[in-house]
Amino acid sequence: MTDWNLHLNQDIDESLKRSANRGLEIAAEHILGEAKKLVPIEEATLERSGTVSTDHPRMRAAVSFDTPYAVYQHEELHLRHDAGRTAKYLETPLNTEVPVVREIIARTIKGEL
Repeated sequence: MTDWNLHLNQDIDESLKRSANRGLEIAAEHILGEAKKLVPIEEATLERSGTVSTDHPRMRAAVSFDTPYAVYQHEELHLRHDAGRTAKYLETPLNTEVPVVREIIARTIKGEL
C-alpha cells in the first residue's frame, strides 16, 4: 500500500483558499437566484430582501431573506401562493442545486490552478 502526503507551499494554499471562497460565494449567489424564482411574491419585498453573506476565514456562505415574515412564508405549507411560487423557497434550491454548486466551486478552483 502506498501512502500519499500532500504538502502545499503557503502561496498555493492561500490561492486555493481564495478561489474556494470565491467559488462558494458564486455558488451562494446561484442559490439566491434560484430561491428568488420560487419566493412568494406580492409586492416583491421578500424577494428584494434576499442576500448572500460570507465568512471567508471559515469558508462559509449564507443565503438569507430578511423580512419579518420570511420564516413564516418559508415554513407554512398551507399558505397559497401565485403559480410557480412556493413555501420552502430556500430549502428547495439548497437541495436540488447540489450538483450545480459543486460544479461552480470546482470550476472556480480549477481556474486558479
